[in-house]
Amino acid sequence: MHYDVIVIGAGSMGMAAGYFLSKSGKRTLLVDSFSPPHNKGSHHGDTRIIRHAYGEGEEYVPLALKAQKLWNELEKVTGKQLFLPTGVLNAGHEKTDFIQNIISSSKAYSLPLEVLDSIEVNKRWPGITLPNKYIGCFEPTSGVLKCEECIEAYRELAERHGATILTNSKVRELSVHDKRVTIKTEGQTFNADALVVSAGAWSGSLLSMLDLNLPLNPVRKTFAWFDVNEDLYNHKDFPAFTFETSQGQYYGFPSINGSGLKVGRHDGGETINPDEAILGFGELEKDETDLRQFLHHYMPSTQQLKYGKTCMYTLTPDEDFIIDLHPNYSNVAIASGFSGHGFKFSSVVGQILSELIISGKTEQNISPFSINRFK
Repeated sequence: MHYDVIVIGAGSMGMAAGYFLSKSGKRTLLVDSFSPPHNKGSHHGDTRIIRHAYGEGEEYVPLALKAQKLWNELEKVTGKQLFLPTGVLNAGHEKTDFIQNIISSSKAYSLPLEVLDSIEVNKRWPGITLPNKYIGCFEPTSGVLKCEECIEAYRELAERHGATILTNSKVRELSVHDKRVTIKTEGQTFNADALVVSAGAWSGSLLSMLDLNLPLNPVRKTFAWFDVNEDLYNHKDFPAFTFETSQGQYYGFPSINGSGLKVGRHDGGETINPDEAILGFGELEKDETDLRQFLHHYMPSTQQLKYGKTCMYTLTPDEDFIIDLHPNYSNVAIASGFSGHGFKFSSVVGQILSELIISGKTEQNISPFSINRFK
């Protein structure tokens, strides 16, 4: 069974790549250990933030803007609302690198950004209590992506363009010989001219079969929803947010259609084996207490915990992405190590992977995400 391209890992990046590849006319097979969208990776939990002025570094801004354009196009093609223009409030001490990068990147790319002191933030959003030494950077054109619906949309379109999606099928063997890719699942063998590896926490073990050892660290992460006063925290009046605090980095979402305020912690987490069962939310005492202490300090109007969930981040040492061709195989493209801030980019990363497979290069600057930086 021969294909032009095989994509291993049909989650955020892989499903988008499958869409762009199949749309370009490539006979594409996507293989996933589960059935995307699913709750075994890094893309579940209903929502993800998309920011444009980027605290992690200015090099991300062109990708964020291109990603937003592609999300808007996906909405038009599918007729579904996938993006909620809630705006995003980034808060923290003015001197932190995160806040300074947001301000500098907004200036460098002429992005709309309101820089507010704590009094202005607390007045505009009464559900927030920001300390005197903190400032808020509000991005009015950023917002929230419906992550699982985005993947469903790309899946539907990929299949419409002729892609084959093989679900609940774990790749057992993987090899490349003379420009020919061979993968084996339980009882099936597939061949292709090219390969995309975008398997999240499983990318490391898969790429080791191709003699490539990347410094990838899968960690357990938690997030939860809390009952709130809808007058204060509803998504038409309250933004998505990121907070850089002395206790840690937190993010969250307004209550969307009465869902409750969603909050998670970005830093930290326990190293895990993705093939083993992950402790559920609440099995560690800090799962809830960590979020509660954040809410107590910054959003004290929140009420009871509704429920929580777990997911995975796949971290690189510098928490920047890996988007590159395999150093020994020019027909193998890799997307991994998205370190908990990748979903917003999955539309453009999918397009980049497609370009790398088709032409060996991309219009986007992916030099900061090279594999060679780990040598």
